[in-house]
Amino acid sequence: MLLIPAIDLKDGHCVRLKQGDMDQATTFGEDPAAMALKWVEAGARRLHLVDLNGAFAGKPQNFAAIKSILAAVGDDIPVQLGGGIRDLDTIEKYIDGGISYVIIGTAAVKNPGFLKDACSAFGGHIIVGLDAKDGKVATDGWSKLTGHEVVDLAKKFEDYGVESIIYTDIGRDGMLSGVNIEATVRLAQSLSIPVIASGGLAGIADIEKLCAVEGEGVEGVICGRAIYSGDLDFAQAQQRADELGAA
Repeated sequence: MLLIPAIDLKDGHCVRLKQGDMDQATTFGEDPAAMALKWVEAGARRLHLVDLNGAFAGKPQNFAAIKSILAAVGDDIPVQLGGGIRDLDTIEKYIDGGISYVIIGTAAVKNPGFLKDACSAFGGHIIVGLDAKDGKVATDGWSKLTGHEVVDLAKKFEDYGVESIIYTDIGRDGMLSGVNIEATVRLAQSLSIPVIASGGLAGIADIEKLCAVEGEGVEGVICGRAIYSGDLDFAQAQQRADELGAA
């Protein structure tokens, strides 16, 4: 089970949002590269970056901070990045710069043709982020609920050739209320590509529950507020996940 620390970037700083609200941002660090190294040293095997300004602007806004993170971690571990990725040139720029996986969210839902093109041009590097509430997909920084069912869209995107799906229950994100295991497993069971859980991770109990369903296709979990607030000790949690995986 991959435990993937999230580094959310706003105005060059590391922050966490509550329920995706830019006005409810807590700053956890002024130096994104130092934060990235901290998680790598604690045993992270992948990092999850979000360009929050980019997500709202529709184009990259935190390139300097992203570059500093990539320079700090080098080729040691893969880095996945989302936020404001709306065209093939941006994907190319990021992959050439050292990003391993590019996460497409809103644009995948609104412009499936773009996603299809991205998968054929950059096969093996495209992840789709599906944000949902009560099984329905949300877009535009969670501000709009669509009529699309998560499972239906995910199956369609799997056919396009996406690498994996990050599934976020937006009702739980940043709330430390526990991962929606049931919905995550339901999605993973309907796909042959891996699913990464996201939203609501509260503590070690969630990690243990996720490890129990790893065989269903749940590859990892994004660790956000819990590792910044101290509710979850990242190094201990990854160690526990490895123990359970070995067992």
